[in-house]
Amino acid sequence: MVSYAEIRDNVDEFISEHRQHLLKALTALLVAAALWAAGYWWFSVRWRPPPSIFDTPVNDVLGYLALDDFSRMPLKDRVRFLMEFADRFRNLSQGESAMMSGFLAGVTGPTRETMTQNARLLAKDILAEGAAKYVNLPPAERAKFLDEWLVEWMKTGERIATGKVGDEPDADRLKKAKDDAKKDVTRERDPSRVPSLTDKSASRFLDFWSTDVEKSASPKEQGQITSFMEGLRKHMLK
Repeated sequence: MVSYAEIRDNVDEFISEHRQHLLKALTALLVAAALWAAGYWWFSVRWRPPPSIFDTPVNDVLGYLALDDFSRMPLKDRVRFLMEFADRFRNLSQGESAMMSGFLAGVTGPTRETMTQNARLLAKDILAEGAAKYVNLPPAERAKFLDEWLVEWMKTGERIATGKVGDEPDADRLKKAKDDAKKDVTRERDPSRVPSLTDKSASRFLDFWSTDVEKSASPKEQGQITSFMEGLRKHMLK
């Protein structure tokens, strides 16, 4: 029968022989636990999820657009939030309209800047997502990608603005956008206005954000967006 002393000696010998491996395993376990704790704290404590659009008071829905938490959502979730936001508030009751007006009138200082920055980040992320795909495509596939990207975001803008996407053929949408871009080359622009990405103002949207996204883009994103924007401009002016 093995004695307690023998078991202890065997354990001590095992630990001594495998000390380095055990330390590495323990370190990895501690790191994993720390990452899990940090992730739990970030998503469950620090990050505030978006409110339910259709059963939350107007001020709380609007207020979320002025929080940093809005820009921490994935791009597709932010776009969906804006779609639902527009769906709810497209036909406001008199009381809700008054609440919204009062809220917006009171948005000043840091709150207004955060709301503005969230808009910049949204536009930057739209461009950065397209740019990351564009720069990794073979040159022969880029024109097709640019057409599809333009159509997708024109339809998204139309859906947010009107609540639906019209049945206009994609080819007609592209032709209008490109014709508008050519006319826009000599058109005087108002730098204080934020255009929407629709077939009537696509090029003006891109011009506006090409001078603004650098404030919120990383160096890598800036380089990719610059290449993407240049390719998109040339494509639209053909």
